[in-house]
Amino acid sequence: MISTKIDCQPAAPLATKLRPTFRSGAVARMAGMPVATLRIWEQRYQAVRPITAASGHRLYSSADVERATLLRRLTAQGHAIGLLAALETEQMREMMHAPELTMPANLPGAQKQLAIRAVVVGQALARRLQRLIDSQPLMPALRMVEVFDTLAEAAQAAQHSAKPTVDLLLWQASSLQPGARQELRVAQDAWRAPAAAVLYRFSSAAGRAELTGTGAAVLYEPVDDDSLFQWLASLPRAETPSDTTITAPKLTIPSTKSLTQQTLLPPRFGDAALTQFAGLSSAMACECPSHLAGLLLQVSYFETYSGECANRSEADAKLHAYLQQVAGTARMLFEEALEQVAIAEGLPLPLVPTASLL
Repeated sequence: MISTKIDCQPAAPLATKLRPTFRSGAVARMAGMPVATLRIWEQRYQAVRPITAASGHRLYSSADVERATLLRRLTAQGHAIGLLAALETEQMREMMHAPELTMPANLPGAQKQLAIRAVVVGQALARRLQRLIDSQPLMPALRMVEVFDTLAEAAQAAQHSAKPTVDLLLWQASSLQPGARQELRVAQDAWRAPAAAVLYRFSSAAGRAELTGTGAAVLYEPVDDDSLFQWLASLPRAETPSDTTITAPKLTIPSTKSLTQQTLLPPRFGDAALTQFAGLSSAMACECPSHLAGLLLQVSYFETYSGECANRSEADAKLHAYLQQVAGTARMLFEEALEQVAIAEGLPLPLVPTASLL
């Protein structure tokens, strides 16, 4: 008797490769990227297209994992995710095997990217830039030539650099005070940077006006990365092509210590009263009363937000309860600081909320 059974074994590897089995967290780990980046590439650019299971989870195949990995590696080389998303996986494989190859010439919008060569002053800003590049690479690309802790270090290092020439000096200033202009100018001249940009967290009006008058781009550092991206995209560009590879220096991430648990007291000051307090005139040039009131508002909002998240999501309840404890502890410390500043300045304390008196 002749068997009519067909051997389908050769097709098994392909079927396995195309079978969606991986969830987003596993794919992100294998590709070496944050889950948030994978979701942005999927939702905004349709660069990867998983299926949605009956459970509601997105499932990816081995082929999707390979594609995500290629996207991650190529964006790290300076290619834009918006252009990579339109390519077939095979085209991206060819780009990986031929580093000198850029975007296919027949792809709409494909062109040689120009890099902004920047000296970055501020380790925290350097981390934000790397995170931003991972999620939506800059066009033209940003090349971090060097990263320093202070402007003084940047100026001193330029003396030992073979070619101290960059397009931009990017400074993250925790506190922007009058007199910073000269220090910024020294570092900018040392690197022969035609432009300077400053992101600040706290500043006096005089400090901001001083730098703005020199032509530097000055911005209160935004919390969200999208706003930071838009600002960076508006900065001066290099006029000649340069290496678009992003050089990310090794950064030391500080360890996180556990927060000592303590009983959280109700807020001492209401939102409306804090807003009014922030607008009171003060003899202090650093505008501390206004800054403290603003911080208290933000911390209080985050404390409330974390508490709502803890009640809404059982899976993340422990994490958000911890965040609520952190925010509440910080709130009480800032409340004490605000009281001391008000006494020193002779300002009336904000009214205590009625609920706190019950």
